[in-house]
Amino acid sequence: MALTPSAMKNLGTSASAFQLPNIDGRIVRLDDYASAPALLVMFTCNHCPYVQHIRAGFVEFTRDYQPRGLAIIAINSNDASRHPDDSPEMMMVEAKQYGFTFPYLYDETQEVAKAYQATCTPDFFLFDDQGGLVYRGQFDGSRPGNDIPVNGASLRNAVDAVMAGELILTEQRPSIGCNIKWQSGNEPNY
Repeated sequence: MALTPSAMKNLGTSASAFQLPNIDGRIVRLDDYASAPALLVMFTCNHCPYVQHIRAGFVEFTRDYQPRGLAIIAINSNDASRHPDDSPEMMMVEAKQYGFTFPYLYDETQEVAKAYQATCTPDFFLFDDQGGLVYRGQFDGSRPGNDIPVNGASLRNAVDAVMAGELILTEQRPSIGCNIKWQSGNEPNY
């Protein structure tokens, strides 16, 4: 397992357009969220121990914030040919088992991960109602084995601020996790 931090893309950057299949077969586009007060894009996968560590807390987070209007999508960009646990079929199992209430998209070409400069799982990108990046980084300070509770404090503080139309005062620390499993020869250079 390669421990990898977020690339910490520049704040203010516009959300990159995407058009990806959801696990239910429908195509999901960035434009589908044009009227949302905020959009959270999470790069994730099934097999990463860092994702598994926060998974229940993240599902609880989504149940708290989706009713308030936060649009949430998860994107799996891992090479499923080398990591079959991250295949679209296994994504469906994961979503059902943990009660995902948000789209879980598959980025087979990995172009969306590159456009967002995603580097690890989990990697979070929060955009305001104008589509500008206002937060990127960790869910909270919890990591496997560090005994800090999973509560999503960093991301919750950022979402609370953006949903209230306020500046985000939360210190933006990189997420830490497994590197995205790039297809051979497809590794980004950022």
